[in-house]
Amino acid sequence: GALPGRIVQSLRKAGSRNPVFVLDEIDKIGADFRGDPSAALLEVLDPEQNGTFSDHYLDVPFDLSRVLFLTTANLMDPIPPALADRMEVIRIPGYTEEEKRVIAQHHILPRLLKAHGLKRSQMLITRPALERVIRRYTREAGVRNLERELAAICRKAARRVAEGRRQGIRVTPAALHRFLGPERIPPDEAHRKPEVGVAMGLAWTEAGGETLYVEATRMKGGKGLALTGQLGDVMKESAQAALSYVRSRARRLGIDPKVFAKTDLHLHVPEGATPKDGPSAGVTMATALVSCLSRRPVRADLAMTGEITLRGRVLAVGGIKEKMLAAHRLGIREVIIPATNRKDLEDLPKDIRKAMRFRFVRRLSQVLKIALAETPKA
Repeated sequence: GALPGRIVQSLRKAGSRNPVFVLDEIDKIGADFRGDPSAALLEVLDPEQNGTFSDHYLDVPFDLSRVLFLTTANLMDPIPPALADRMEVIRIPGYTEEEKRVIAQHHILPRLLKAHGLKRSQMLITRPALERVIRRYTREAGVRNLERELAAICRKAARRVAEGRRQGIRVTPAALHRFLGPERIPPDEAHRKPEVGVAMGLAWTEAGGETLYVEATRMKGGKGLALTGQLGDVMKESAQAALSYVRSRARRLGIDPKVFAKTDLHLHVPEGATPKDGPSAGVTMATALVSCLSRRPVRADLAMTGEITLRGRVLAVGGIKEKMLAAHRLGIREVIIPATNRKDLEDLPKDIRKAMRFRFVRRLSQVLKIALAETPKA
């Protein structure tokens, strides 16, 4: 198999010295006994070195400096740091529900109808049904799974047409159960009543924004703080920082300092099978702890996100657009976000910005004043 390498072969196939190379899913790259592909890519992607790229078959330097390399990835963390340092990162946010609906109506459905031999008069998916498929049968940043679900509907509709059905098939929300089975994603249910020790946070995941409830409770004992819910190291450190802040300002928060010596505290983030990490739940954890210890309920119509410090400062976090979309989807119309994230709201659609109220905060005392009833200044 004495052949030039894949890069030189692709250049020959393209017939150009300045083509575009797309390296898909570069975060899935792996190393084993056969070698480490990322080591070879270090030279290829470095503009200071790829002018003298050496292919083992040609055994002469080849200039790759005129080639445009594009890579795609779902997550940045698995990419080796040395390789990521040679790239300019362009973050593309996930689609909103409205964008998914428009893409499905104008692009996906016409293509699927043609592929399954169906005419528009033979099958119609109503707008409410399409929105329910997006919300209850898929959870993703893109539209790949949405296309699979719509293809399943088209296949069953094509079978009914082949069996001799002459009337057009109208797919409504009530009919989705017959086409796709039970809903795969349960509806997000917000706590409609304020509860002590329960605060709603917002998280960013690979599938987009998600709501994240933090529950705090107290028990007799003196072992300190217990953390459950499959939390990552960064999230555990945020919980410790939140507890230290609450203990250091106990009297100003209306909490008896002696309670910590005879009380066990437990923080839990539901959906324990799902790994969670990141610092953006810091304000949510602190709010849940203060609510639990002071017996003041947290507003049920409010969500929050932000990192905290031991001095009570609220720092910026990422994924603001996805988090706001998750809050809007749940029906939350008021959100607390760090003041330094104000600029990130420009990416939100105008109709969502108008429908929601954003509370910009710089300190945790502002968060507690908004989220808790009759909160003393801290």
